[in-house]
Amino acid sequence: MTQQHDDRPDFTPYDGPAGGWGSVRSLADIIPREKNVAQTSAELLRQNKPDGFMCVSCAWSKPNPPHPAEFCENGAKATAWEITSQRVTPDFFRRHTLSELRGWSDYRLEEAGRLTHPMKYDAASDRYVVAPWEEAFEAIGARLKALPPKSVVFYASGRASLETSYMWQLMARLYGNQNLPDSSNMCHESTSVGLKTSIGVPVGTTTLEDFDSTDCILHFGQNVATNSPRMLHQLRDVHKRGADIIVFNPLKERGLERFTDPQNPLEMATGKETPIATQYHQVKAGGDIAVMTGIAKWLIEQNAIDHDFIATHTHDFAAFAEKVRATGWGEIERESGLTRAAIERAAAAYGRSKAAMAIYGMGLTQHVKGVDNVRMVVNLMLLRGNIGRPGAGLCPVRGHSNVQGQRTVGITEKTELAPVDKLKERYGFSPPTEKGLDTVEACRGIIDGSVKAFLSLGGNFARAVPETELVEDGWARMDLSVQIATKLNRSHLIPAAGDTWLLPCLGRIERDLQATGPQRVTMEDSTSVIHPSLGKVEPASPHLLSEPAIVAGIAKSFLPPNPAIDWDAWVGDYALIRDEIAAVIPNFFARFNERLQQEKGGFWKGNKAAGREWDTKSGKAEFLVPDTLNATGFSDGDGRFRLLTLRSNDQFNTTIYGYSDRFRGINGTRQVVLMNRNDIARAGLTAGQTVTLATDAEDNQDRRVGDLIVVEYDIPDGCIAAYYPECNPLIPLSHHAEESHVPAAKSVPVRVVAV
Repeated sequence: MTQQHDDRPDFTPYDGPAGGWGSVRSLADIIPREKNVAQTSAELLRQNKPDGFMCVSCAWSKPNPPHPAEFCENGAKATAWEITSQRVTPDFFRRHTLSELRGWSDYRLEEAGRLTHPMKYDAASDRYVVAPWEEAFEAIGARLKALPPKSVVFYASGRASLETSYMWQLMARLYGNQNLPDSSNMCHESTSVGLKTSIGVPVGTTTLEDFDSTDCILHFGQNVATNSPRMLHQLRDVHKRGADIIVFNPLKERGLERFTDPQNPLEMATGKETPIATQYHQVKAGGDIAVMTGIAKWLIEQNAIDHDFIATHTHDFAAFAEKVRATGWGEIERESGLTRAAIERAAAAYGRSKAAMAIYGMGLTQHVKGVDNVRMVVNLMLLRGNIGRPGAGLCPVRGHSNVQGQRTVGITEKTELAPVDKLKERYGFSPPTEKGLDTVEACRGIIDGSVKAFLSLGGNFARAVPETELVEDGWARMDLSVQIATKLNRSHLIPAAGDTWLLPCLGRIERDLQATGPQRVTMEDSTSVIHPSLGKVEPASPHLLSEPAIVAGIAKSFLPPNPAIDWDAWVGDYALIRDEIAAVIPNFFARFNERLQQEKGGFWKGNKAAGREWDTKSGKAEFLVPDTLNATGFSDGDGRFRLLTLRSNDQFNTTIYGYSDRFRGINGTRQVVLMNRNDIARAGLTAGQTVTLATDAEDNQDRRVGDLIVVEYDIPDGCIAAYYPECNPLIPLSHHAEESHVPAAKSVPVRVVAV
């Protein structure tokens, strides 16, 4: 696929803060482009409000009461993007073949607008053609009836509601499999695995209120200004109270340096900026275990630990302490890329705190040793008793808006995480107990041909995963591809050998009118709060169906009738689906509908570890000892770089809103590789030169991405950076976190090849 960029891209460094007038100008550029300025402006006032809709972008928590404008720059882009006036009609596909569209960029495909009709791929013309919904459901059902259930994958992107997700997982299990990969497999599965074994819950322990009383934040591998900009309000307030915010990240990210609040007239008028990080340490990609070992070493040697908490609430501290004491500072410095003095300065700040939080993102989870990274964060918190009290705890920053909630209602390939016993009792069938396929395993199945059908509840799976070329080749040999979507993307352009269906659904911001009236849906944010969401915008087309209606239509087409399940009634009244969720998952959703009515700002689902109840094998929080200081899973070598893939400021996941990465000073292109000055010189390159990246993996398979412009950037020696998903073809499918199978996209072994 060709990725276009300007003939003369601009690499002028950006001097402004996160937020501020730069944010305003960015929105002034993107919102008019979608040709729906008035409606977008009106909807932004409803965004993330109790009686409004929840942002279709990130999962960051929503304060109660909300700010007057409870949206960020990227959230506003996502809203404008969804309610655009531009349309992809049947005439669009009459004018463009899929072969042609595969040459379009990710940006251009989605910028074409909202899908309007259900479509079927016609191989003779290489085009999508209109087909009635009834024909689509009947044909999909016929294919599924003819296939072995274990050969079918039911993928879910992270934005589908709790109601839809519950129906989706129930449909898969009724069919006979747990092949339920989701976007969590690509990002925070390392969190789910690491936290579950360490503290007994697979999610973070903090709430938004903890930011009000914390006096120290350890912040690892998360770019707040791009991935969850509304968090800048909390970080700004924490800094203003005089608390320490200690950042560990390979790149200097502007949102972690300084921020001007666009909602503060005085700051906007005067250009006043609030610093964010009190310490900023540029750790090598994959060097976080070493950093955390150094901090733990200092704390233990200085006796700056909570002995009472450790004795009462933890297990195996002695083994951890012995390992830490035996690790030398020379090894810690070499693997982290930081000096002993820098690490000890961070440790001292943490050691004098009274209540500390640990915030982290995919900079920790997307490594071969990503689960060990997560467990080391837990170890640091346990050392000082910083779980289960105000202002303290673990705060993994989830990505898509309901990715955490989907897991809560059963979107998982793992039996132990699903309510299978309750499903059996409620619906009178025997749910499968054999582990299903996760994302990496689904990709393997697509490549080797064992996966025959792929149904996708949103998302852009083929573009988001590693080993892109082999996955696309395998995709074209499948019997069935079903894509439920709002906009066109790359995954829709790879037709299966059998049937390929493109089914357009309502967006979350649109009015969802069913038999009992307008419907609302729910989702769970990063801090385990359940929020309602009500769309009011006129749908992009009268031919759209809601996600629950599409799932029900598919389910009825191939599953035998079940007297305990009335799919049509559920579609007519989503409150009935919530009643089902409450019955099957009462520990989190008791009185679901009632609580939505009573608790207007959303309700917290609860968290055992936050109450210092440890659902682990030992009955206590576990100190778990890592076996290495290097999270990359490979050794350094002459000419080998650690590639970390990034998102730009004009991007959310695989959605590209434009070609401006303002904070990094990259405009007009995404075809770049960021290198530091010394590495550029050592490689015999010059800034502005065009190069190719080649994977340097032990399987010796040729994986290359070319046409990349060298940009000089402040990044640690031996580390380079480039954009996701453009560089996904460089990631071997085997290069993933050992226990969680998360693709290790934050440390890929590559070589830079001069053109």
